[in-house]
Amino acid sequence: MLHPMAESDLKADLRHYLHSGRDTLVWKLDGLGEYDVRRPLVPTATNLLGLVKHMAGVTAAYMGEVFGRPFPEPLPWMGVDAEPNADMWATADESREQVLGLYHRVWAHADATLDVLDLEARGRVPWWRPERREVTLHRVVVHLIAELHRHAGHADMVRELIDGAAGYRADNDNLPPGDEAWWKDYHARVDAAAHQASRR
Repeated sequence: MLHPMAESDLKADLRHYLHSGRDTLVWKLDGLGEYDVRRPLVPTATNLLGLVKHMAGVTAAYMGEVFGRPFPEPLPWMGVDAEPNADMWATADESREQVLGLYHRVWAHADATLDVLDLEARGRVPWWRPERREVTLHRVVVHLIAELHRHAGHADMVRELIDGAAGYRADNDNLPPGDEAWWKDYHARVDAAAHQASRR
């Protein structure tokens, strides 16, 4: 029989998934030049540095403004007057170091919010529908984890399109141990099955 978890244990679990998602997302930029970290490889222009910038803004809003603890730095690309998708790409004047540094400062602010508030602390998400705006810290952190890992998955696919690198994290790629020939054969078998299914 499972016993109820103490809040400190629940927070530790939530913090673990937040940190693993952050680490994975940032790791996807390692070893790439300036063009490749900004390079849009799908029609919606999804790019690695833009995903980091987006998560910095989203995290600052959810773990700051929502609970009356606003992040102290201005984020004009998150404002109501910003152009659409301004948070999804870095301008030529925004360096990788600036975006990553901002994200690390946002992490610290978010972690402090998780430290000082109870999981049942009440907040308000003004950009959600009126009937859903009143939230708890627990709900917001779960929502943020889901969004973070979704975007880490986007980053994984974009990175694979850039140079073939794939995997969950530096110390555990979570992929089968196949060589290049194995992967080519696997790709061919999956493609053949797709063609076969389409002819049914």
